[in-house]
Amino acid sequence: MEEASQKNSQEITQKPRVISRVIEDEMKQSYLNYSMSVIVGRALPDVRDGLKPVHRRILFAMSDMGMLHSKPFKKSARIVGEVLGKYHPHGDMAVYDALVRMAQDFSLRYPLVQGQGNFGSIDGDAPAAMRYTECRLNRLAEEMLQDIDKETVKFIPNFDESLKEPTVLPSKIPNLLLNGSSGIAVGMATNIPPHNMAEIVDGIIAQIGNPEIKINELMHHIKGPDFPTGALICGRNGIVSTYATGKGKIAVRADTKPEGNNIIVTEIPYMVNKSEMIEQIADLIRDKKIIGISDLRDESDREGIRIVIELKKDANHDVVLNQIYKHSRMQETFGVIMLALVNNEPKILTLKELIQHYIDHRRSIVRKRIEFDLRKAKEKAHILEGIIKALNAIDSVIKLLKESNSAEDARKSLVSMLSISQEQANAILDMKLQRLTSLEQESTKTEHTGLLKLIDEFNSILASEQKILEIIKSELLELKQKYADKRRSRIIDIETTEPDMEDLVKEETMVITKTNSGYIKRTSLSLYKQQKRGGKGVIAAETKDEDFVDDLFIASTHSYILFFTNKGRVYWLKVYSIPEASRQAQGKAIVNLLNLESNEKVTAFVPVKSFDDQHYLVMATKKGIVKKTNLNAYSNPRKGGIIAVNLADDDSLVNVLLTDGKMRIMLATKKGMAVRFDEADVRPIGRSGMGVRGIRLRDDDVIGMVAASDEDTLLTVTENGYGKRTMAPDYRITNRGGTGVINIICSERNGNVVSVKSVTDDDDIMFITKNGITIRIPAKYISVIGRNTQGARIMRLEENDKVVAAAKSVKE
Repeated sequence: MEEASQKNSQEITQKPRVISRVIEDEMKQSYLNYSMSVIVGRALPDVRDGLKPVHRRILFAMSDMGMLHSKPFKKSARIVGEVLGKYHPHGDMAVYDALVRMAQDFSLRYPLVQGQGNFGSIDGDAPAAMRYTECRLNRLAEEMLQDIDKETVKFIPNFDESLKEPTVLPSKIPNLLLNGSSGIAVGMATNIPPHNMAEIVDGIIAQIGNPEIKINELMHHIKGPDFPTGALICGRNGIVSTYATGKGKIAVRADTKPEGNNIIVTEIPYMVNKSEMIEQIADLIRDKKIIGISDLRDESDREGIRIVIELKKDANHDVVLNQIYKHSRMQETFGVIMLALVNNEPKILTLKELIQHYIDHRRSIVRKRIEFDLRKAKEKAHILEGIIKALNAIDSVIKLLKESNSAEDARKSLVSMLSISQEQANAILDMKLQRLTSLEQESTKTEHTGLLKLIDEFNSILASEQKILEIIKSELLELKQKYADKRRSRIIDIETTEPDMEDLVKEETMVITKTNSGYIKRTSLSLYKQQKRGGKGVIAAETKDEDFVDDLFIASTHSYILFFTNKGRVYWLKVYSIPEASRQAQGKAIVNLLNLESNEKVTAFVPVKSFDDQHYLVMATKKGIVKKTNLNAYSNPRKGGIIAVNLADDDSLVNVLLTDGKMRIMLATKKGMAVRFDEADVRPIGRSGMGVRGIRLRDDDVIGMVAASDEDTLLTVTENGYGKRTMAPDYRITNRGGTGVINIICSERNGNVVSVKSVTDDDDIMFITKNGITIRIPAKYISVIGRNTQGARIMRLEENDKVVAAAKSVKE
């Protein structure tokens, strides 16, 4: 006892054996083992049957339980338990979720399981618990399991080695292409789209007939993916790229139809949650990223999807629809990676390679099936040969049996007398007496003759690869006849996966306002009502106490806006890129829209529809310098802007005009002076040039520049709300570079000049003050008087308010 106790004590106190290993090597090996386990055993489908292990085990278990499409339904919990207990030792929800997906007609193009009960919905509703739902195999799934009992596939021990399970199913149907697959492994993922049965069968048959077939020839048969939820596939370029390389992107958008002033959505992209999509659209409407929609509701029922999008009376159907496609999941990009396991190795495969692997698999299955049937036929023919020998010598056989002492003696005697095998002798001993009738004897001989013909036929098939391929083709045609249906997804000839932004925005006239501290916004012109001269106006922008609106501009939403800054640089932006806001909103900081440098402020806006070499940009600086450059020199936008004019250190850019090269230019100063000259006097120079003198200044600054014909009147506005119109010919044409003439008397009443505009009687003028008050009046209400005058009141100001800007408007 003492010795045993000492021995146990030594074993307990003995130090464990230490294995020294570099941690990097251990981590590498452990990670590799884990990743391969996930790749092979869980996440990726086999290229032959298109199934992951869990799906294969579910179908095999259901088949083993006899749950065929013609048999009654059984509880899902029973199937889950069978699969867990025999083949798949993982969580029950993993098995049930896989079972549910195979029963959902919106997840699989051709469901493999028939479900009874709540199996979830396209709205993302969870299925009922497995104890409430029932299921059985679909008829199509039975085609995948056909011939599995004929030694066509390899079986391996299950997890506890108590049973055998198949490594692959015979898969009479090309399941990987029909239903596709998706899964995320370690360091890789697969996303194979579903296809149409008729097209896939035609494509496979075409490749069997011509193994050297090209992808474009295959696409005569296989047009593209065919999603269970239908919808529209935009363009063919993504499909061609996917089929040729195994990777690509396919744009899928919801199918809609007009109904009065409404948009009706009848099909949505594959794997999109309908309720979440509707909620997303509602959020976009609330955030005004989608405009023109008055109501949104879901009227879907058992008959199908019906989402009603009600439009406002003035909304454009196509514009609204394109906005929805642009911003919501009504248009999705299906990223295709045709990755599958080939001999337990993950490979990205082209369409032709996927089809070839299916053909190779079916060739192997058909050959093994024929070999099995041939073996069984030979065994049966062998038995019948013995029986026929016995029937031909029936009297001798009966006599021998009577004289035999035991069955073993009889067996040995039969083998010796008839020269037959042990198996044949056993069959004779087991033969019923009814086989001795003449009818039964004839039937036995006929059956034997038929078996011999069948054996010859089997041998003929096994000797000819072409006959095996013909069997595959005939089976495929049978599948097509049974299960083929029409395409659900239509392919439309739209190659852009993302619509042009201009197509999303309705063209309309907008009012753009900018504050002194650099905030900008756009507002629809229709929000400003016309008023009489002398009115008080409406609020155009709420500003902080230290801020005020200093510029106002009018342009189309589809125009470019060239932003010129005080430092002589130019930036590009589309009008629709400027955030739209209400009249009272402050707007968005320009620094968030443009990459401005420090202390850089926008001083001029120029709307441009397109860039050409027939127009020019004429620029004026605070120190009286003018510069003329061809518009085409500014046709290459850069995010960081480019130099528009080189400026002296104490100078800054005041204004920019878009001209045709034949205009007359007038420069006006803050102190009321002006000079008018022909644009032709300013020769065009390069984009980075400095320009020439436009006006000679005396303790003054240039406040504005306009282009005016002799039919126009020149509107001059002062900071205290006074102004006048003067006929353009009153300003004589002089050479550029002069001191100019008096434009308006800048008295104490008037204050300094803040703006000069060229207007006609048909124009409307908008004035704005530093406190954000704006007024819109027709130009004809402002008196036309002489050049050397003070003008009249055009806007009544509150105390401590000043006019800061004026802009020429258009009539509503």
